[in-house]
This record gives sequence, C-alpha cells and structure tokens, in this order.
Amino acid sequence: MAPSIRETERKYAAPAAEDISWLPDLTGVDPVASIARRKVQELDAVYYDTDDLRLTRTGASLRCRTGGTDDGWHLKLPLPGDNREEIRGPLPSHDVPEELRELVLSRTRGAGLRPVMRIRTTRSLRHLRNIEGNVLAKLSMDMVDASSLLEDGGHATWTAMEIELADAGGPALLDAIEKALRKNGVDRAQSPSKVVRALAGTTPLLEQTPEAVSAVTAGSAADHVLAYVNRLVDALVDLDPAVRRDLPDAVHRMRTTARRLRGCLRSYRSVLDRDVTDPIRRDLRWLASELGTERDHEVLRERLTSGVRELPGELVLGPVTARLQTWDAAQLAEGRRRTLDALAEPRYLDLLERLSALTDQPPLRPKAAGKPEKVLTKALLKEYGRLAQRMDRAFDIPTGAERDAAIHHARKAAKRLRYAAEAARPALGKPARRLGKRVKAVQQASGAQHDGVVARDALRRLALSAHAAGEPGFTWGVLHGQEGAAAEARERQLPEAWARTRAAAQRKAFRR
Repeated sequence: MAPSIRETERKYAAPAAEDISWLPDLTGVDPVASIARRKVQELDAVYYDTDDLRLTRTGASLRCRTGGTDDGWHLKLPLPGDNREEIRGPLPSHDVPEELRELVLSRTRGAGLRPVMRIRTTRSLRHLRNIEGNVLAKLSMDMVDASSLLEDGGHATWTAMEIELADAGGPALLDAIEKALRKNGVDRAQSPSKVVRALAGTTPLLEQTPEAVSAVTAGSAADHVLAYVNRLVDALVDLDPAVRRDLPDAVHRMRTTARRLRGCLRSYRSVLDRDVTDPIRRDLRWLASELGTERDHEVLRERLTSGVRELPGELVLGPVTARLQTWDAAQLAEGRRRTLDALAEPRYLDLLERLSALTDQPPLRPKAAGKPEKVLTKALLKEYGRLAQRMDRAFDIPTGAERDAAIHHARKAAKRLRYAAEAARPALGKPARRLGKRVKAVQQASGAQHDGVVARDALRRLALSAHAAGEPGFTWGVLHGQEGAAAEARERQLPEAWARTRAAAQRKAFRR
C-alpha cells in the first residue's frame, strides 16, 4: 500500500512574495515563539487529469513533482474541513503508478489520464516554532508560474501563501493565525488549490455549464431529494479509495451508502423517473451484495470472537480459538476477493457513469416541482404502509424460522423508511426526525435478532467442523445457546419499538 499523510492547511491570497512587509508578526500568536526561515525550494509539478477534468471537479488532484523533500507522485483526496489525504508514489518514470490509477477510478470512471497543467513554484518556507523549538506550522510563500498543457491553454502567474499544520500544532492555531492575518487585510484564497486556480485562469473547461438541475425550483420536492442523492453519490465516490486500501469501516460505510441511495431512489419515484433509476437501483443492490460478504463477516467475526473471549475459561474446551482463527482467515480472504472483484467489474464503472448522469441530468417527473410538504410526506407514508404490513405479518407468525425470515423482511422496509425520512428531514423538520429515530429502534431490534440467527447458523457449522475433527463441541453449544437467548430478548423489544414508530407516523404532521 502506498504511504499516505494527512494534511491540514489553509491557503491565502498573498499580495507579493518578495516584499512581505504586509505579513504580521506571527510570533505574537500563542504559542508561536519564533519563526525560522528555511532554504528556498524550486518545485516543478505536472498535474494529470481526464480531458474533461474529472479529478479537479471532484476536489482531487494527481501530480508528479520534483524538487523539495518529497519528489514523486502525489494523489490528494479531499477530507472534511481544512484536511486532505496525500497518498504518495515513487518516481521511477512519468507513467501514473497503477495503484494511484486505481485509487482515482471512481472519479475518472475509466477515462484516460493525461498531463493537463505544469506548475513551477519558487517557495520561500518558514517554520513557526514554539518555545521548545518544536515546529507548529509551516508558512509557505509561493511565486507560482502555471502553463496549461491542454489545447489552446494559457499561462498564469500569481503569489500564494499556505499555512500547514505540523505535528506539534493544532487546529486552534490555524484559527489564531487567520485572525491575525485578517486584521492585516489578508483573506482566504478563492481557489481551494493551485491547480484549480491555474485551470480556472487558463481554460474555460471549469466554467459552469447550464444543466437540467439548474431548472429545479429551490425549495421544491426535487430540490430536497436531489440534495440527498448528490450527497450520497459524492460519498460513494469518496469511499472507493478507502475500500480499495482496506481502511477501517470503509466497506461498511460504502455498503450503507449504496443502500441509502437505493432506498431513496425507490421511495421518491414520484420525483425521479423509475425508467432511469430502476436500473441504477439494481446495480446498487448488486454492489451492496458484493460488499456484504466482507462486511457481514466483519460483524460476525467480532461477535463470535467477543463471545469466546467473554466465556469463563472452564467453558472453553478444545482448540476453539484456533478453529475460529482458521475460519476467520478463510472467510476474510473470500470477502476481500469479492469486494475487489466487484470494484474491478465493468458493471461498477457503468454504475458510476449512471450516477454521474443522474446528478447532472436528473430525470424529473411532474411532481418534482411540487411542494415538499406534500410530495415527501406522501412518499414517507407509503413506505410506512409497506413496513406496517410486514410488521403485522411477522407478529402473526409463530416463533421459528418463518418468523425470523419475516422479521428480516420487515427490517428491510424499516431501513427504507428511515432513509426516506433522512432525505425529508430538511423539508419536514421535527416530525421526520422523530419518525426516523423511532424506526431506527425497530431496525436495530430486528437487526440484532437477525444477527443472532446468522450467528447461530455459523456456530452450528463450526460445531460440525469441530466434531468431524474429533474436537469437543461443548463451547460452540454454549455460544449457540447464548445467541438464542439474546435474539429472543431483542425480539421481545420489537412490539414496543414498533408501537412508538406507529405513533410517530400517525401524528397530525403526517396527516395532510
């Protein structure tokens, strides 16, 4: 895996790099005690992107840079706030490293990468230190010379300033420095990065073009639904590199995002044409299913491992831990393989293309222009009706496998209602928030019950394997019994959770 670092920095519009008399004395900013000037650096970077600048448009950048202390390839991915993740690759040639090419695939959607901009920078670097001499932040004054490598591209020069936190600094320091800069008339830069400013100043490709989404009436039903859809599509794109790098919780978050998006497209078919969204929903279901192998195993592994760990020693008979580890390794490898295979499928790239088209040219139906209070409420009540039918059926079935399946079926409807309420919350406010909270309790209780069913099945298979190998099955039986008792306890919570959800859905706010 390529090494990465987390950057926290802010960019400012600098009047001039040669004459810095306008720069305030930052040693007055606590805890900055001294400023050490470093050697001037000459940096030369070539930025790569698709012909239509798909990386730049999604807040990412990919460059090959020489000079300074970090020669090589740098992929920068956006994070919340002032943060970015920089993933680095070596500099054996000017070919994009395959690992970095894969990490931008959710943004490029398979389009080719080519040089689009060359930026040469003369950097005057200063270290802001505390009284112990530790570096709190780095202040860079940059004289920038940018040349477009696109057809009919232009040339631009400017001066820029960056403040980047070092290991000894904290976010509060950035706020204090910014306050001192503003007092001296220094404001944040308009562009989030050098390459964005360079491209905006040398090519018309970054100019906004009229799109169907511009016809959406502010405050309409479509306005709220599309805001939710766009956020989820952006999240799916951003999570792709994390899943490929096997970062903690990445698979879970990507799977949940796919499910939320799929549920939203179903719930709000009165807003978005299902002839367009139904194929997308099928692909999202496929993606969530492929990711589910790895994610479901993560949950089950933690559940079974914790169960063994919490047992008294006298109840752990035979090589239980060793068998669990062997099972875990085999299942984990299979789940990881399915996840990576899915992300390499042409079907996945086609899904990303469809989602991009959905957000650029949303297939609006006549009700999309309607009042959200009416359109979104009607959609919520439809989802509630589906859930009510499934819950009533589950409660009418005697305890057993059929009832377990019915509860799981109802849980899926509960998720859709919850996601629909999330999308409607900005428009409907407290009633949607309350409904989402209540149905989440139904989802959690039914989910815990289903997890117990899955765990008991896995324990039975482990017990059979142990028996075939001549190992004691006692411990697996103890765990099986515990899981059964826990599932029954959570199932007993369902009626109360459902009653509270029913009351929330029947409130006056939803009876329009």
